[in-house]
Amino acid sequence: MKWRQAAPDDFEFTIKAWQLITHPPSSPTYRQTTLPIPQGKEGCYGYFKPSDEVMEAWHKTREIAQAVGARIIVFQCPASFVSSSENTGNMRKFFQALTRDDFLFAWEPRGQWGDQIITDLCDELGLIHCVDPLQRATLYETINYFRLHSGPSYHHSYSIEELQHLRQVIADKESYVLFNNIAMYDDAQKFVSLLQGETR
Repeated sequence: MKWRQAAPDDFEFTIKAWQLITHPPSSPTYRQTTLPIPQGKEGCYGYFKPSDEVMEAWHKTREIAQAVGARIIVFQCPASFVSSSENTGNMRKFFQALTRDDFLFAWEPRGQWGDQIITDLCDELGLIHCVDPLQRATLYETINYFRLHSGPSYHHSYSIEELQHLRQVIADKESYVLFNNIAMYDDAQKFVSLLQGETR
């Protein structure tokens, strides 16, 4: 794959699982894909449903992860994916059916989920609880996987005080930190400088 060939040897890719696994076709993010959803098949996509369509999307995700040498695959769920017996049942069936290879799976629930059910599912299914650490604490992790969603708005630029707090949160634990805001590159550079003992 071109991305792997173009990247430095020590560059590590992580990827987000295809939204066909996690998001229903009614999600606004489907507008960004040109993939046609066959009429009558809308109910076969998203929410980890036990369907051929979801499993096909997993196989594609896995193929891409292997091509770029990714270690971590993130399953980010929409806010509409809430705690229910159907959704937790789908998650169990999905993750228990996968061949893990050497992958680590991070789950980012964004709907209404109680702390205990998050902890129980992560423990049972071997998932990293992915969070924005400036919004809430991670509940279950073997390593930290953080996705910072820019706080009050996508245009927010993180202050030195916020980045210092982030540094305290990760402490000496193995951590992945992704900035998801319009100033993501500059904020990432500021954070690297902070980790290296500099301030900018």
